[in-house]
Amino acid sequence: MVRHLVPRPDPVLCAALAADLDAADFRSEPLRTAWGAEADDALGRGIRSPLLRAVEGRTDPLVTLGRLFVLGMPQPEAPVAAALARLGIDGLESLGLGYREDGRVVPAALIRPQSFVDADGVGEWWIASDLDELALGTALPPDHVLGVGGASRTLASLVMPIEVDRALDLGTGCGIQALLVARHAGSVVATDISERALAYAELNARLAGVGNIEFRRGSMFEPIAGESFGLIVSNPPFVITPRGADVPEYEYRDGGLVGDALVEAFVREAPAHLSPGGSAQLLGNWESVGATLGLRRLESWIAPELDAWAVQRETLSPLGYAELWIRDGGTTPRDAGFEPLLNAWLDDFAARDVTEIAFGYVLIRRPATPGDPAAPDAALRRFETLMQPVTSPGRAFRDGLAGHDALADGVPDVLLVAPDVTEARHHLPGQDAPSVIELRQGGGFGRTVSVDPALAGFVGACDGDLTVTQIVAALADLFEVPLVELWADLEPRLRALVTDGFLIPGEQGS
Repeated sequence: MVRHLVPRPDPVLCAALAADLDAADFRSEPLRTAWGAEADDALGRGIRSPLLRAVEGRTDPLVTLGRLFVLGMPQPEAPVAAALARLGIDGLESLGLGYREDGRVVPAALIRPQSFVDADGVGEWWIASDLDELALGTALPPDHVLGVGGASRTLASLVMPIEVDRALDLGTGCGIQALLVARHAGSVVATDISERALAYAELNARLAGVGNIEFRRGSMFEPIAGESFGLIVSNPPFVITPRGADVPEYEYRDGGLVGDALVEAFVREAPAHLSPGGSAQLLGNWESVGATLGLRRLESWIAPELDAWAVQRETLSPLGYAELWIRDGGTTPRDAGFEPLLNAWLDDFAARDVTEIAFGYVLIRRPATPGDPAAPDAALRRFETLMQPVTSPGRAFRDGLAGHDALADGVPDVLLVAPDVTEARHHLPGQDAPSVIELRQGGGFGRTVSVDPALAGFVGACDGDLTVTQIVAALADLFEVPLVELWADLEPRLRALVTDGFLIPGEQGS
C-alpha cells in the first residue's frame, strides 16, 4: 500500500528539486524522445508497457525520474540519488513526495511537465499531483488531487487574456489555473477546501518560481469575504453526485451539494466579489428539469444588469452522465459495485425530474460604471449552444465583450473584416449566382454565418477605405433599394457580426 502523504512545500527544498529536474532536462520533448512518440501516445491511453520496453536498462537521470515521477513507479535508491543530487532522497522525503522502502525509492506523488501557450509565448512547468489509478493500481482515494486534465486545459483555453491587478482562482486544485492567471495579474489568491490541494498548489508555484500567489483554505467565497477581483476563474467540483452514504465523493470533482446547486451558488455569489468591469469565468454542469431547459435555469441565476455569456458544449442523458462519472471513479460494469451506484444516480435524477445534464462555459461581467450614460444601455445576454470545435475561446470572449461595448453608441463608423474570416460561395450547377454565401471563422468559436448578397457585399468592402455609411450608400445604389430600408435590414445583422468577431471596429485608412 502506497503511503498517502501530504506535500510539505519547503522553499529551499523546492528550489533544489527544480534544479535537479532542470539538470536532467526533465521536460516533455526530451521524455517523448527518450521513449518514443508511439509509446508516449500509448501512455496517454493508460498503457505503459511500450514505454518501459523502450527505456529498458537505462538508468540515466531523465529516464529514472521519468519512471519515478511520470509513471509513479518505485526505483532503486542509487540512480534516484544520482538524479536528485541537490535534493537528495532525504529531501524528497521531507517534501512528502516519496520515501525509502526495501532499497527502493517509492514515489508518493506524480510530477509531470506541463506545456502552456498564452499571449506572452510558450512555456512549461513541472506540476505535481497525487498518484493516478495507473500508479496506484486501485480506485482513487476521496481526497485525490488531480493533475492537469481535460477540464483544466479547457478552462485555461477560455480564460480571457487580460491584465488585472488582482485575480482569484476558486477551487485551485493542483494550482495550474493560478499559475496561468499569475502571468497577467499583479497578485492571485488561490483557494480550495482541500488541505492536500493547497499543499500541491503551493509546491507547484515554488517549482515554477512564481511568487505572486497567496493560498487560502475554505469553501466557496468564505476565504475572500469582503474582497473583490478583476478576474475570477474556477474549475469547481461541479460533478452532480447523489448524496448517500454508499456513494463515494471525490473532493476534486464533487461539491457536496444537491444537483447543480454548486454552479448556481457560484454564479449568484461571484458578482459580489468582482471589481467594476471585472469578469468571472467557470466550467460547470447544469440540469434540465422537467420542461425547463438548463440554459434557461442558468440564465435565471444571473442578475439582468450583469453581462452574461454561457456556451453549452455538450449534453448527456441521466444514464450517460451516471456511467461517465462512475467510470471516472474507477468502477466499471464488471465490478460488483457498478449497478448499485448506477441505480443511486438514476434514482436521484428521477426524483428531481432531471431530463438532461449539460456541460459548458460561463462568463459573467460586472458593469464598469453602473449608471454612467456612456456605459452600454443593455447588458450582453448570450446563452447559446455551440457543438463545433473551437480554438482560442478566451480571445473570442474578450473580443466579443469588446465588440458589445463598441456598439453602445451605435455601429462604429469604420468596420474591418477580422483576419481569420473567409467567404465560401456555393453554386447550383449551371447557375452564375450563388445559392448560398457563408462567412466562416478560422478561430474563436469557429462560427459559420449564412449571408445574402447585400451583407456579403458590405463585409467584402470592410477594408478601411470606406466608412459604414459610404458602403451602405453604395450598396443601396447597386441594389436599387432605399437607403433607409437597406440600413434597417443590415444594422441588426452588422451588430451580430461585430459581437461574433467577424467584424471589428477600426479607423478609416487602416
